[in-house]
Amino acid sequence: MKILITGGAGFIGSAVTRASVRQGVDQILVLDKLTYAGNLASLRPVADSPNFSFLQADICDAGAVAGAFADFKPDVVMHLAAESHVDRSIDGPAAFIETNVVGTFVMLRTALDYWRGLDPDRARDFRFMHISTDEVFGALGAEGLFREDTPYAPTSPYSASKAGSDHLVRAWRHTYGLPTIVTNCSNNYGPYHFPEKLIPLTIINAIEEKPLPVYGRGENVRDWLYVEDHASALMCVARDGQIGESYNVGGRNEWRNIDVVEAICDLMDEFRPRPAGPHRDLISFVTDRPGHDLRYAIDASKIERELGWRPAERFETGLRKTVRWYLDNPDWWQAIRSGTYRGERLGVIAEKAEAVA
Repeated sequence: MKILITGGAGFIGSAVTRASVRQGVDQILVLDKLTYAGNLASLRPVADSPNFSFLQADICDAGAVAGAFADFKPDVVMHLAAESHVDRSIDGPAAFIETNVVGTFVMLRTALDYWRGLDPDRARDFRFMHISTDEVFGALGAEGLFREDTPYAPTSPYSASKAGSDHLVRAWRHTYGLPTIVTNCSNNYGPYHFPEKLIPLTIINAIEEKPLPVYGRGENVRDWLYVEDHASALMCVARDGQIGESYNVGGRNEWRNIDVVEAICDLMDEFRPRPAGPHRDLISFVTDRPGHDLRYAIDASKIERELGWRPAERFETGLRKTVRWYLDNPDWWQAIRSGTYRGERLGVIAEKAEAVA
């Protein structure tokens, strides 16, 4: 199997890349633009592997994408490259439309041309996997779960752009016959997570004894999926997923944001006690972001039932591993904090965008 992974230097993409190398995939090509969230340091554990190669390219660059297909000749495309931060999409939606919608269109058009040129055996085995998010389904109330047939109702520029890309993928399947599969995942967490997101930001701010910002009163609920579990699910879909299907991937770990932050504080108290008092003293409630969805939760029973996948980590075990990783790997995140991202709050109207770190 030869796998082309777009966005493979990002958080989820690098986890999939590392999993692919560990599982002995014949050849892996990572295609990544290396924007602010793409980090070659996340691929360092596999950089010297003989079955790994890297190409810096933009998925919106049709010539570069076509060249990658022609030279590498993939059996499977895992399309993860995307702008993915809701807060950034509120203040700068154009990049989300360009990358998530236009970039996916370029990938689909190129994949179709490539697939049509394959011999019958390779064409039969080829698949284009599009990795998306549960946010395309909108928000849930206190009850219920997102299923694969839940109607789309995106509420942010980010989720709308991902919904658009999902629809394009299904259209290329229905109209042109391109063998596609869509996956929609819940919130990921784990090592190598870019520090603008809730869990890594909280851990790093706690390490640096800076305020721990929590939107509103922290009542928003997310279903948390350890990134290595997500990578194992995607590898399972690559091997056994059915063409034309979609699979929801979730961790069955619903937690309120405030409870997540307090759990991190408690782990920090255990691993690195703070002389000035418990880390919970650093929690700072800040003005909620616009259109903040109350709750997301995934029904992962289809992938569990049909493909036999199960998450290995409970949130408590995965979070413990995650906090320990950030404590043990300061070089990785300090390089980001000193340059690309310094912990500022994102995604509010400019006159209200006061840094909380």
